[in-house]
Amino acid sequence: MWPGSRPLRLFKRSSTIRLPRVSRTRWLPQQSRTLSTSSRWLQEAQAQDSKPEPDPVKAIPYSELTIGVPTEVRSGEKRVAITPQNAKLLLKKGFKEVLIEHGAGFQAEFPAHDYEEAGATLVNASRVWTDSNIVLKIRPPRLRSTTLSPNNFIEGFKEGGVIISMLQPNLDRNKPIIDAYARKGLTSFAMDMIPRITRAQSFDVLSSMANIAGYKAVLEASNHFGRYMTGQTTAAGKVPPCKVLVIGAGVAGLSAIATAKRMGAIVRGFDTRSAAREQVQSLGADFIEVEIKEDGAGGGGYAKVMSKEFIDAEMELFMAQAKEVDIIITTALIPGRPAPTLITEEMVAAMKPGSVIVDLAAEAGGNCEITVPGQLSHHKGVTVIGYTDLPSRLATQSSTLFSNNITKYLLSMSPKENHFGIDLKDEVVRRSIVTHNGAIIPGLPPITPSAPVAKKEDVKEVEVVALTPWQKATREVTTVTGAMGTALALGKLTGPIFMANAFTFSLAGLIGYRVVWGVAPALHSPLMSVTNAISGMVGIGGFFIMGGGLLPQTLPQTLGALSVLLAFVNVSGGFVITKRMLDMFRRPTDPKEYPWLYAIPGVLFGGGYLVAASTGMAGLVQAGYMVSSLLCIGSLSGLGAQATARTGNLLGILGVSTGVLASLTAVGFSPETLIQVIGVAGIGSLIGGLIGRRITATELPQTVAALHSVVGLAAVLTSIGSIMAAIDHLDVLHMVTGYFGVFIGGITFTGSIIAFMKLAGRMSSKPKIVPGRHYTNGGMLVANVATMSVFLTMAPGAPMIAATCLAANAALSFAKGITTTSAIGGADMPVVITVLNAYSGFALVAEGFMLNSPILTTVGSLIGVSGSILSYIMCVAMNRSITNVLFGGIAAPPQTEHKIEGEITKTTVDETVEMMRNAQKVVIVVGYGMAVAKAQYPIADMVANLRAQGIIVKFAIHPVAGRMPGQCNVLLAEASVPYDIVLEMDEINEEGFDNVDVTLVIGANDTVNPIALEKDSPIAGMPIIDAYKSKQVIVMKRGMGSGYADINTKMLFGDAKQTCDAIKAALAQ
Repeated sequence: MWPGSRPLRLFKRSSTIRLPRVSRTRWLPQQSRTLSTSSRWLQEAQAQDSKPEPDPVKAIPYSELTIGVPTEVRSGEKRVAITPQNAKLLLKKGFKEVLIEHGAGFQAEFPAHDYEEAGATLVNASRVWTDSNIVLKIRPPRLRSTTLSPNNFIEGFKEGGVIISMLQPNLDRNKPIIDAYARKGLTSFAMDMIPRITRAQSFDVLSSMANIAGYKAVLEASNHFGRYMTGQTTAAGKVPPCKVLVIGAGVAGLSAIATAKRMGAIVRGFDTRSAAREQVQSLGADFIEVEIKEDGAGGGGYAKVMSKEFIDAEMELFMAQAKEVDIIITTALIPGRPAPTLITEEMVAAMKPGSVIVDLAAEAGGNCEITVPGQLSHHKGVTVIGYTDLPSRLATQSSTLFSNNITKYLLSMSPKENHFGIDLKDEVVRRSIVTHNGAIIPGLPPITPSAPVAKKEDVKEVEVVALTPWQKATREVTTVTGAMGTALALGKLTGPIFMANAFTFSLAGLIGYRVVWGVAPALHSPLMSVTNAISGMVGIGGFFIMGGGLLPQTLPQTLGALSVLLAFVNVSGGFVITKRMLDMFRRPTDPKEYPWLYAIPGVLFGGGYLVAASTGMAGLVQAGYMVSSLLCIGSLSGLGAQATARTGNLLGILGVSTGVLASLTAVGFSPETLIQVIGVAGIGSLIGGLIGRRITATELPQTVAALHSVVGLAAVLTSIGSIMAAIDHLDVLHMVTGYFGVFIGGITFTGSIIAFMKLAGRMSSKPKIVPGRHYTNGGMLVANVATMSVFLTMAPGAPMIAATCLAANAALSFAKGITTTSAIGGADMPVVITVLNAYSGFALVAEGFMLNSPILTTVGSLIGVSGSILSYIMCVAMNRSITNVLFGGIAAPPQTEHKIEGEITKTTVDETVEMMRNAQKVVIVVGYGMAVAKAQYPIADMVANLRAQGIIVKFAIHPVAGRMPGQCNVLLAEASVPYDIVLEMDEINEEGFDNVDVTLVIGANDTVNPIALEKDSPIAGMPIIDAYKSKQVIVMKRGMGSGYADINTKMLFGDAKQTCDAIKAALAQ
């Protein structure tokens, strides 16, 4: 009964196609979870496929075509069909000329010099018709020439010309115009006949004008209403808010609801279509309805004629509302019929004096019995506004939108690039064409609405029973009792050295738990980088087995030297990378920083430490370890906020330096060996620094993985070297922890190598499953246990047995790292990297227990907890089991028979740019596709341009959007995107998408896919960004592969970098 709102998508049966079922990524809009395609249409499509190819569409180069734009002369019509901006666009596309009649844009506030600057040619009324091949107009031309309107006389228009305008061909009063077109041999198109299908949204002039009409209707009503729209409390008394009823929640109705609500009125909305309820309520209005259950959804985005019982109940409801409300705005239309009468004279008489009715259906006869089309009238104290030119009363905005619609429509009729052609197989063209080379084209029947979707049987969810206070208390007491009992058992079964390290490990882990949860998600990448650097303290273990003077003399000494070399590669590279990342987050408005000042405490402590050590060590080693531990904790704590993150990196450097200094004094090297240590550490630091300076933000994930492998190998070398150096006096604690150091370090080493190769593209990112994977991994674990048993019983005093067992342990752990990591796909690498980060920390813990080094135990605990927390965050964000990650790889989600059918809707760069320009708020969802294409720089320029135009732009990032936590944040920071407009998933979802006009998804398909909300979907349960709730979603994708190729939304195909460059260039024009 009224124009359909844009969120209500209707899909044409004749163009609906079946799309291949995909195993992973799909999009399904909230309004249409399933679509059906009848077998009849499929049979027709197959029959058409078997026919010979039809003759190609005749295409005329743009360079041979001239476009004419006459002045509108209808009384009260102030709009113009083409604005200077679109005149420039048409000339840029290659059209020969754009002829603008003198004065055509004057009443719409588009001066003549703007057209001239755009390259258009100003001509008289006659030339617009005689020299043009295509004429673009708002209203249809008049049939006879007068002194006042010679430009509307079509007799001067050349035969075979094309005219595009509003026409309303179904109305009897316009039949003479159509006959004149036929007599002249013209081709004509009616913009008001363009079907309301997804692909034609950008041509939909009815929606554009209805949007303006709804807005203007509220302004006209408030102008004639004698009170405030909003309620107020003043010293003179209290003013109640105005009550507004909007009948029809189509485009005009929703626009009126939104405008009245913004003005502070109490708004009620009515629509016969049940689907409109959510749209009305989302704007803050109350949805009123009759008790009779009958859906009014009809074809083409309009409502259908309702039953007599429904209409009777409807009229009763309107009478009750008329007595209460102050303003009524009606929008009810039925295509091809007079507007239905909804507000009777009796209802008008029942309204309070001073009330206002705005009848947006006045041109079609009106929804109110009192309406006088084109005029303002009064009846028993009620003002009835029947203006038929509301869009023209906002001429500048209306002309802009109409010009955009008609320009895009004209450019859509292009069978090949830079050519114009009429393809009658195109549904938009076929439904809007009225005459073709003089032949009157019969209209098609209205689009049949989609069949209602059958409701699935309600699945009874398992009721979650809340714990009683008693149950909660007993569980907590059980946990505490178990922890205390475990500590008691360990104290009895182990010794003081083990318990001292366990004490350090527990406290450090608890502190790390509290600190790491406070780190901002945007800084998770710097967090991993700085923990990587700190984990380089694994080289401290190498100090204790180095020796031999200027060069190592034994195998253990050589292993120790290699361990230190690798460790300092990690330390230097990690801190350099962290600094570079954090510098990217700096803003010009940030206060000045003085990082060089932190050299003062470093020099004072180091100098004081050496002076004090020269007179006796006393408790200096423990003091150094304490300071180092506290500084490392402060380093992680500093990453809790952007303002303190760079300070945190400096504290980490001081912490590692202090720990190294304390360890060197604890070992007590000879001058010759000290030179060896400094040389090895220096070489490692130089290599790490060079690596850290050369990598890009895109290469960050694989670099972090490579540095993890360095830590793992260093732990293996240190553990083997330490055991071999003390083979004659090994104790059980040393042997067990050393064995575990080799085991964990070996898995970390090869697992990180595989992760590096997958992330760097040096091997396929697809999961590689070893036949009998679980049996293989289980067998290797049994072999590890067996060799450990032999090692514990026979290794002391037997170097060959010890070496054989350790070599077997290392080989088995290397193999296990390969098999487990190879089984994980490249898309799941964020979890792998964080797990490996945790492994590197636990390797340090094992080394700390082995060497009785509290500093290694402390920092290892911090890193292990940090990696574990990040792994948990990643697993939750991917709906994965962390247990499955740790023991055998991430299993792919089960295949389902979940089928989706729909219409693929492509869009273009120009259309995307236009939507973004016309938006008030834009959200850009980025993912790893942005990183691969290195598109962050054009995206940053796009955002700067949009924000300069007053458009609100925000970014949304899913926890697993990149290949490591926080990578997308770093990439955007690298391109100087302000970090305060970059929001995490929880933040953007809490803010909501209801007021988002356009959401642009770039390389982040899974993270916005609402099919995750379906219980039987392949990614069921995965938390997503609620992009599907925005008014329009545009997904940028390389091609029609599995995944987003079957989305019922707009698809922008192409390389992300090239497409973003094109959008950036178009926005800059």
